[in-house]
Amino acid sequence: MKYKQINNNSINQIMLIIIIVLILILVFSNLLYYLPGFLGAITLYILFRKSYFHLTEVRRWKKSLASIFFIVLSIVFIVLPLWALIDYLIAQLNSFLGNREEIIEKFNMLKEYMADKPLLRDIDMSDAALLAFLQNLTRYVPSILNSVAEVAVNIIVTLFVLYFMQVHAKKMEITIYRAIPFSRMSKQEIWDEVNMMVRSNALGIPILGFFQGIVAMIGYWIFGVESYILLGLLTGIASIIPILGTMTIYVPICLIAFATGSLGNAIGLTLYCFFLVGGIDNILRFTILKTIGNVPPMITVFGVLLGLNLFGMLGLIFGPLILSSIGVLVKVYSNEYGKGIVRDYTHRRRIP
Repeated sequence: MKYKQINNNSINQIMLIIIIVLILILVFSNLLYYLPGFLGAITLYILFRKSYFHLTEVRRWKKSLASIFFIVLSIVFIVLPLWALIDYLIAQLNSFLGNREEIIEKFNMLKEYMADKPLLRDIDMSDAALLAFLQNLTRYVPSILNSVAEVAVNIIVTLFVLYFMQVHAKKMEITIYRAIPFSRMSKQEIWDEVNMMVRSNALGIPILGFFQGIVAMIGYWIFGVESYILLGLLTGIASIIPILGTMTIYVPICLIAFATGSLGNAIGLTLYCFFLVGGIDNILRFTILKTIGNVPPMITVFGVLLGLNLFGMLGLIFGPLILSSIGVLVKVYSNEYGKGIVRDYTHRRRIP
């Protein structure tokens, strides 16, 4: 009886793949703390890629000078505004939460208002529930303090990695392009999906949050809501929350307005928030955001939920990318191994 011997070449390939995978697991497990920094560098590289190549290849800038230019842009227009926003929010929240008597008074008025309302009266507004909520909230304080240091470290990592990615951009892209074991068409589809998802989320989410925050801030000011700047910023930030979004901020504000303010103001604020703050989401998605990248809502919602658990804030970008990659990989499989595959690549374009 003859036994078919496994080809030595196949064994060598399998062993090499196993070694590469084990090394990658070892590296990523020990550099997991810096993963947001690497993801941030990839995001900025994709956003600046065309402009960087324009400066270095058309304008003939030195690669190092062009990279430093984009690093300075990132610091001025991304890092410093975020730092200022966080610093302002921390100060305002400390001042807001420090006025405990006013908070308790409004809470009690809200509880009395909800006591005899259908649906609302089923919500647990007892003192025990409030105490449990505050206790759960305080558990996150140490992690928030640690995340400040983590964010600072990963910002440095992002800018450091971005510099070397840009200076060695061509060599890096050629190496990655050759390492991907697929046809030219499949490589192009992978690049198009990564480029579209990163741009649509990295640009679209801040645009959406900014405009919703501004519109909410104006409405809060018109209808006499206290701390309207702080609440407007929180409304903009809440736009990243899947499904509920800005409702997590403006619904409690509207309920407090019904419980403590005039009925006319409360009705006006509710209509304003529902139609304008909530409606601008749909307007932007069908105008500005569609030109950046038309991402299906289901991928965005569940991708954000997945990404926040995996990568923190940068999961807003890479979570949807992971979900959308499933469809891309199915296309790649069809291209590479499906029946009736077309091998003519004469009309296929390279990565731009």
